[in-house]
Amino acid sequence: MSGRIRTAVVGAGKMGSIHAKVYSQLAESELVAIVDADPAKAAQLAQQHGCPACTDCAEILDKVDAVTIATPTTTHLHLARPFLRNRIPVLIEKPLASSVREGRKIVSLARRYDTVVAVGHSERCNPVVQAMKRFSIEPKFIEAHRVSPYPFRSTDVGVVLDIMIHDIDIVLSLANSKVRRVDAVGVNVIDGSEDICNARILFDNGCIANLTASRLALKTERRVHVFTRQAYLSVDYLKKTGIVIKADPNKNVVEWIRQQRQRGDFNPASVNWLDLLHIEPLEIDDKEPIRLEQEAFLRAVRDRAFTPEVSAEEGLAALRCAQQILRAIKKHRWR
Repeated sequence: MSGRIRTAVVGAGKMGSIHAKVYSQLAESELVAIVDADPAKAAQLAQQHGCPACTDCAEILDKVDAVTIATPTTTHLHLARPFLRNRIPVLIEKPLASSVREGRKIVSLARRYDTVVAVGHSERCNPVVQAMKRFSIEPKFIEAHRVSPYPFRSTDVGVVLDIMIHDIDIVLSLANSKVRRVDAVGVNVIDGSEDICNARILFDNGCIANLTASRLALKTERRVHVFTRQAYLSVDYLKKTGIVIKADPNKNVVEWIRQQRQRGDFNPASVNWLDLLHIEPLEIDDKEPIRLEQEAFLRAVRDRAFTPEVSAEEGLAALRCAQQILRAIKKHRWR
């Protein structure tokens, strides 16, 4: 493919407008259309970016090289199908679909028509997550905490598919192992779907992840702590900061403590624990996650030797784990 990649965005809501803005700024992209079932919304966003507005995806099938779908989760399969059948790559906002069954159909279509499908787990592109990737992480325990006030959007899904799905995807990529068991509890307060959830995931390699998500908090927090044999990592997605703590490479801490105890003069109160540790900030690039996500998608569109930041298969794995969590919530009966 030579020249700029002709792109379009399906969905003129908040996420659609973000994708459209980034597409319009990328040198390798030419934003050629905005599609939305609401003609007024489509026209308004299209006017901002100087491109045509449409209400039907069929109108742009012969005009685009790649498309982003940023619509309610329940519509993802229906909207992705015609593009994939015409071998047009798609980036689908998270979660991949509203059910594992529909997610499998999208993956199957991508394979059948040999077409790129990326999933918009933009938190994977968060600079702090990218910084963590530079370490050889073999996590033993992961704790993720993601809470916020009620967003008054994504009301078609509960908190698991709305916001916990981000941490599910990241945890799966860090653990790099099959899920063995899932336990979870959830509470619905505002609507019929869960608004608060805590899940515990056990992996085949022994790693354990504890995830908490709420959309009824008084403030927004997005944190993850990763415990490994090599180091402890603590990151804040929102502030884009993080630290790595390791035993001081110049000291064998365990051996030092053992020798002190053998001499019988070990006094814990006299030890400054921080002197035995090496603490350093994570080196974090200040890149916009959606931009990084779209760049990786378009690179994969242009050259199949590359893969998107989050593939359809990875998006399906996150969705499958989310469904396990939802089943576990249903099994738990509050007394």
